[in-house]
Amino acid sequence: MPYQPRVAILVPGAEYYEKWQPAFARKALALAGAGLAVEQRVWGDPGDLKGFDLILPLFAWGYQRDVPRWYALLDRLEAEELPVVNPVAVLRWNSDKAYLSQLAAKGVAVVPTVEIAALDDAGLADARARLGADEVVIKPAISGGADGTHRVAAGVGVPPDAVGQRRLVQPLMPGILTEGEYSLFFFDGQFSHAIVKRPAAGDFRVQEQFGGRETAWDASAEAQALAAAALAAAPAPPVYARVDMVGDAAGVLHIMELELIEPSLFLHFAEDKGAAFGKAVAGVAVR
Repeated sequence: MPYQPRVAILVPGAEYYEKWQPAFARKALALAGAGLAVEQRVWGDPGDLKGFDLILPLFAWGYQRDVPRWYALLDRLEAEELPVVNPVAVLRWNSDKAYLSQLAAKGVAVVPTVEIAALDDAGLADARARLGADEVVIKPAISGGADGTHRVAAGVGVPPDAVGQRRLVQPLMPGILTEGEYSLFFFDGQFSHAIVKRPAAGDFRVQEQFGGRETAWDASAEAQALAAAALAAAPAPPVYARVDMVGDAAGVLHIMELELIEPSLFLHFAEDKGAAFGKAVAGVAVR
């Protein structure tokens, strides 16, 4: 029987409440179809990883809730020179949304963002003035699943959990309410599929746990070009990637964020059901 490369997928611990198993099953099936043997390891305490041909942090959900442990894991993976996809340099860069300013500096259209080291009402007022927006979204620089993310109406002050904390302030992009948030998926640099995620009525968050829903989307050439430009700014080419974007009042697309660590890949929307994803990962495992 031919050798099957062993792949460790990092998953949440028992304390993580969001349901990840169905998405894990889809990804594991795609990887198995590419000839890989898949195992689970809890990202917060993965044990010895040296026997694996590849380590994927695809379900390191909740890392934003224990940032020191997450960065310690990245340091360990790097120090032990373990085979990780996406590469550790990419994971570290993508962990902090400060990368948005780097994309903007390279001419990539991103959602306008003001970073404030210790947010207070004066800082929020200044951010509103700089952005030319009264209604804004406040989020942690290291975040996931809309944790700590708030829509703040005109005249409303800093949310209690954000006072004195490092936060990003962005205008509420009109497109999120009218059209939704677009996600484009790339494997080994090649476009695979796309979806649009729409929030529930009265909400601005598109995640499933807040009532968001998704449908397939025929990504425009403009959207694909914007996504490719954003991915080209990463420290190394990502093997798997999700690029989230949203339109402004004129419908012009802007990058919301790059998901290069533990993105939901929505493989059930891919025409090949994830075969390109499996092939991309397998190509790294056998090099």
